[in-house]
Amino acid sequence: MKIQYLGHASLAITTGGKTVLVDPFISANELASSIDVDSLAADYILITHAHQDHILDVERIAKRTGATLVSNFEIIEHFTKKGCKGHPMNHGGSWQFDFGTLNYVNAVHSSSFPDGSYGGQPGGFVLTTNEGCVYISGDTALTYDMKLLPLFHAIDLAILPIGDNFTMGIDAAVMAAQFVKCTRVLGVHYDTFGYIKIDHEQAKNAFAKQGIDLTLLDIGQDLSL
Repeated sequence: MKIQYLGHASLAITTGGKTVLVDPFISANELASSIDVDSLAADYILITHAHQDHILDVERIAKRTGATLVSNFEIIEHFTKKGCKGHPMNHGGSWQFDFGTLNYVNAVHSSSFPDGSYGGQPGGFVLTTNEGCVYISGDTALTYDMKLLPLFHAIDLAILPIGDNFTMGIDAAVMAAQFVKCTRVLGVHYDTFGYIKIDHEQAKNAFAKQGIDLTLLDIGQDLSL
């Protein structure tokens, strides 16, 4: 499994011969100017919630590639009305896709479309494949629900927001990694704009003190499981 960082909370996951994008917000992110939205491959697009900084490029990519969207019921309804195809999920549910199994799990955040309309409840995903198990938390606070995840999954990588203000900050994300019993973390949702700028070395040191490896990728860089 290869996971490429596309900036902010956007990812491209290659597994099982498929490309799965997560929360594509690229074209308006000045830090991601090196990424060409119109050349990205996508078989599926996972959407954690309806905020602009997670859905901006969904329709553009989906209509070009024919990708299947996966998200909560309300988000899928929104995009199917625009001509995209999708698979709706909700909290506690799981589905076997051709790239692996997805569990739709809790996240504590808000979720509305840019016009203010209701975007359903936010969520995260646990992706289980024969190449590894990845927890994609989405935008969230630290929650005690995270302690339930390792009862069902042996998580190899936790993808957690660390930028604070709108989501967990560094200290809460360290605890989240401990809750899900994962010692390898990919940080997302940081540095894109002023409210969420972080000190990279401080973040890495905070995780390292607890025996957790925090990876902060350059935009366009990838890691492998």
